Amino acid sequence: MDKQGAFITAIKENQSLIYKIASIYTKDAEDRKDLVQEIIYQLWKSFDTFTQKSSLSTWIYRVAMNVGIYQLKIAKRKVLTVPLDEQFLDFHEVDNSNFEEKWQTLKRQIGNLNLLDKGIVILYLESKSHEEIAQIIGISTSNVGTKLSRIKEKLKQQILKRY
Repeated sequence: MDKQGAFITAIKENQSLIYKIASIYTKDAEDRKDLVQEIIYQLWKSFDTFTQKSSLSTWIYRVAMNVGIYQLKIAKRKVLTVPLDEQFLDFHEVDNSNFEEKWQTLKRQIGNLNLLDKGIVILYLESKSHEEIAQIIGISTSNVGTKLSRIKEKLKQQILKRY
């Protein structure tokens, strides 16, 4: 049996386990459907790494649990958003003598970010949607939101220290 066939068989044989785990870590049907898809995706990505040191169902259970826990953590963080004072981001409408100083401060602080965070901020400043950023960077849309919230808070704190 080829890899794809073996994978499909494994999923069919363990689909109730996947749905049970997804039900534990979600609140509604839409989230459950998304989590099932994410679990199956992660299983497919790592299917070649299954070493048969445990049963297939045990391995699927571990992967599904890890994905569920990770998604739950993301969901809990998602509600914690920090608005960044728009004067730091909407430079076209700012008309004061401190504009150039604020712009240079923001550029300096962005320059201090790690490569991934810097890329996310740049895409955000280019008015890319969370979905577009996720596709470009290669992370989930919810992860983009989480990262943006953290980056905004970090930038806000660093900039406020200067003023």
